[in-house]
Amino acid sequence: MTERPAGPADLSVTLSNARAERVKRVAALAGRSARSRAGVLLVEGPQGVREAVRFAAERVRDVYLSEDAHARHPEIAAEALAAGLYVHLGTAQVLDAMSSDAQGVVAVVDSTGTSLDDVMAAAPRLVAVLSNVRDPGNAGTVIRVADAAGADAVILAGESVDPSNPKVIRSTAGSLFHLPIARAPLADAVAALREAGLTVLAADGSGEDLLGDASAGAGAGGAESLAGPTAWVFGNEAWGLRDEELALMDAVVRIPIHGHAESLNLGTAAAVCLYASATAQRG
Repeated sequence: MTERPAGPADLSVTLSNARAERVKRVAALAGRSARSRAGVLLVEGPQGVREAVRFAAERVRDVYLSEDAHARHPEIAAEALAAGLYVHLGTAQVLDAMSSDAQGVVAVVDSTGTSLDDVMAAAPRLVAVLSNVRDPGNAGTVIRVADAAGADAVILAGESVDPSNPKVIRSTAGSLFHLPIARAPLADAVAALREAGLTVLAADGSGEDLLGDASAGAGAGGAESLAGPTAWVFGNEAWGLRDEELALMDAVVRIPIHGHAESLNLGTAAAVCLYASATAQRG
């Protein structure tokens, strides 16, 4: 999938065979087994590719753009070429064969992972942990929220979705390349976070502690604990966190519901909790 980096003059050469082996290999990366064998991610769409080029250029193997997409987003090819990356133009049919969800912009990126030890070595102050979160859109949304809130890392635990899933990557809108994403068993993650000095809080409707309660002490959901290093743990979309998972936490915190809604969806709950900590830490 990699050839000599294109120079400005070479961008006039356009890939035109939608059945070419190169095109088939890129398209196959939509499948987990192909990604695993090749050790790469498929990044689709101008926003994700732009952020990969800007924040993870050393991992980008190839950038592909349709002629129309290149005209709409000339900065992507310009920045990629400036970074010495492999850039290829293709017809609309070629790019559509690579991915029908990419708006004419695709990149193949090394899937170098981050370990739990790497996360802890960076002395994080705010971490989001997803336990058994299986929906790609939900996982991607929480990664994006964590990035926006200034979190230092996201940890995927249990049977959470593969972060290399193209739907996860699209949902992050490029945030996947802004902060470390690690995988670890929940018990290992909680132990490492606590050892690193973080208070580990579960966000769950069963919680006795109320988020933002001024009377809550250290280790609960009040301002005192949120101002310190904090990890928030979010559970499965359907059943939340199991009893054995809740037992691992320093506290179980519920978000107050002032209206008639039964609950908040995962992305909204993550935003409320992570921003509560981010605001307290910056206060």
